Amino acid sequence: MVLERQYVIPLRKEWLKVPKYKRAKKGIKAVKEFIAKHMKTDMNNVKLSRWVNENVWGRGIKSPPGKIKIKAVKDDKNIVHVELFELSEKAKKFEEKESKRKTVITDKKKAEETKRKEAEEKAKAETEKQVQEATKNLDEKIREEKAKDAEVSAEKYKKEEKMLEHESHAHKEHSHAEPRKDHPHNKAQSKHPVRQTLEK
Repeated sequence: MVLERQYVIPLRKEWLKVPKYKRAKKGIKAVKEFIAKHMKTDMNNVKLSRWVNENVWGRGIKSPPGKIKIKAVKDDKNIVHVELFELSEKAKKFEEKESKRKTVITDKKKAEETKRKEAEEKAKAETEKQVQEATKNLDEKIREEKAKDAEVSAEKYKKEEKMLEHESHAHKEHSHAEPRKDHPHNKAQSKHPVRQTLEK
């Protein structure tokens, strides 16, 4: 919850309590004490703006203003921001310049951020493209190797078939050849000479 208040803070009765060379310091302390008391917070949580500080210190340390009109805003974190109720012409001009400068800086930062994001997206796209190309090349290599393996296996199969055909052809030729007379199988078929005499 945001709490906003406007106060006219009397400073003269406070800075009259101290020597002349401490009056402006006492005026700043009086502002902080007043805000801490009325906004119900600690003095460390009171943050004075640049223009409040300049208004108190503007005429030097020995002659601060007798009173000051301010606007206090308390945020959710219990921190109170103190601003001047009405800025001077000089302060208004300065604030306008500052706001313009901040907008320029934010625009530059946004442009840099967009450029960086675009560069990152480009780099990401390039890496994805490289990965796709690499996978494509790898797939092609695997296909080529598979095709080569298939060709080699087909050649081996053809060679084995030719060898088997050659062996079977040679076996057939050997079986059709005339039986040798001195072969032991042929000897067994011819009758023994003793048997031949007995048969006679």
